[in-house]
Amino acid sequence: ETLQRIVSTLVSKNDEIHNFIDMLNHTISNVQVNSSNAISELDEEFDGLYSVLHEMKGSMANTIQQEEARKIQALQDQLSQCSHALESSEELLELAVQSLDIKNPEKLLEVENIDQIVTVASAFRLSLKPKVSDSMAHLMVDFALEKRMLQAVKFLPVPKAPEIDVAACLVADNCITVSWRMPEEDSRIDHFVLEYRKTNFDGLPRLKGEQHWELIDYIKATQYTLSGLKFDTKYMNLRVQACNKAVAGEYSDPVTLETKAFVFSLDSTSSHLNLKVEDTYVEWDPTGGKGQEKIKGKENKNSNAASPKRGTNSPRASARGSRDRFAGESYTVLGDTAVESGQHYWEVRAQKDCKSYSVGVTYRNPGKFDQLGKTNSSWCIHINNWLQTTFSAKHNNKAKTLDIPVPDRIGVYCDFDGGQLSFYNANSKALLHTFRTKFTQPLLPGFMIWCGGLTVSTGLQVPSAVKTLQKSENGLSGSTSSLNNVA
Repeated sequence: ETLQRIVSTLVSKNDEIHNFIDMLNHTISNVQVNSSNAISELDEEFDGLYSVLHEMKGSMANTIQQEEARKIQALQDQLSQCSHALESSEELLELAVQSLDIKNPEKLLEVENIDQIVTVASAFRLSLKPKVSDSMAHLMVDFALEKRMLQAVKFLPVPKAPEIDVAACLVADNCITVSWRMPEEDSRIDHFVLEYRKTNFDGLPRLKGEQHWELIDYIKATQYTLSGLKFDTKYMNLRVQACNKAVAGEYSDPVTLETKAFVFSLDSTSSHLNLKVEDTYVEWDPTGGKGQEKIKGKENKNSNAASPKRGTNSPRASARGSRDRFAGESYTVLGDTAVESGQHYWEVRAQKDCKSYSVGVTYRNPGKFDQLGKTNSSWCIHINNWLQTTFSAKHNNKAKTLDIPVPDRIGVYCDFDGGQLSFYNANSKALLHTFRTKFTQPLLPGFMIWCGGLTVSTGLQVPSAVKTLQKSENGLSGSTSSLNNVA
């Protein structure tokens, strides 16, 4: 036996070594591939730099050529003017010399105003200074600074791992706000990557049996809010990674935030035969009563069988217990998970064609003919849309009319330890009704439906607005309901 254990251990160790060798070979291959990719990216970066320099050189050379053409054109214009003036001066000179050679006064008089003509010669108006200089020094460049900058170019540094500020993180209203900071200022950070995954383990994430990371990319700020979450697990692992233009840094140390919320499904094994139940949806089915005895016999036969979805030892299985389906006019279905402590919240939406429905809680194992609100162990609000709409709160077969509009979505808040059950307009968070009592047994969510359907939303946290209203309501005196009962 000892040798067998040693052999088994050695075989297991050999398998680990084989796997490690495979991993090393795979890593070597990855190094080669990633090195080749890095060289290709380096070529692309330098090609881009060459392209920019070539474009700048072409633009500057074009500017020099334009300046050359402008100066030459100005000098050529000045040269043309000088040539014309010189040609005119030579003609006048020849005329003046001829006039000086005239000896006969009479012929001299024939040359009128020769002195004035010579005086206005264009040669006297010419500026004998070039309009432009031959210097091109103003178009010279000095790349000494740029050369030093290029010589200082190094591989882009890998960003440091961000630090998640747990104190600034917030879990509320089915959202998680994550806040982080960099250990030191880094102007090259382009964006951040946030990864998260749900878990039932507190502390550091486990590798075995964990869900894969969900990724949120290209976050520009150092804070992000995950919204629209269903908190069907107890915790959320979060980590953040900083990225610059070329490379991603190490992930931050993962943090675990508590996101526990009340999660349950509808217990189809005990629902009325006229109800069609699917996880979190229940619908009136008028054909469900056909063959009732045959189906009921099959249900009783299999009542002790373990559910293929959950073991008999699960909290949900123990919450159901062993009881018959609801029958008669108790068109009821219960949740499969009991409330035994703490504060919990869930929501219910009714179809517009519902004729009658109730939303509330009950102790475990009610009678199969019991209806919500008609026993001293159940509390509910009831909506009746038959002929005319009535809205009431029910407990112990007593009803209190609620003179307020019926919302299309109802929120249920249960504070088991505080002995409080409140109903809210889930959209506006306006309070509809509150029961105050002392709960002595675990509570199961309960739903009654006739003609129509109900959708239940679970995995919700107690909304901040509800918490605020609870504090305000608990601070008021004399706010108890006429239906309140101390069990």
